[in-house]
Amino acid sequence: MKIGIQSIHFTADRKLLAFVQKKVAKLDLFYDQIISGEVYLKLNNVTEDANKTSEIKLMIPGSTLFAKETCKTFEEATDLAIESLRKQLVKQKNKVKSHESNHKELVKVI
Repeated sequence: MKIGIQSIHFTADRKLLAFVQKKVAKLDLFYDQIISGEVYLKLNNVTEDANKTSEIKLMIPGSTLFAKETCKTFEEATDLAIESLRKQLVKQKNKVKSHESNHKELVKVI
């Protein structure tokens, strides 16, 4: 899977980029048909502590999955977004399996 990472309003260090790359790559364990991913790390101009946003977009066959989280650190925001995408991938995988099993039942009937 190809993963693109962009940092907006700041320059990300290698450690943060490696962390994000490693976390997003683990999503392949839950759904092996991920085509590519885009990660946007944004530093918002707000006075609150939680001003770091992580947006992750995954392209899969027939669909695009998206998650956005804002927290105090990029690592925390990325973890929460990854967890959200994990749930979406499991749901998508179950949906695909359901369609495949329905198709097999129809073929047996004919």
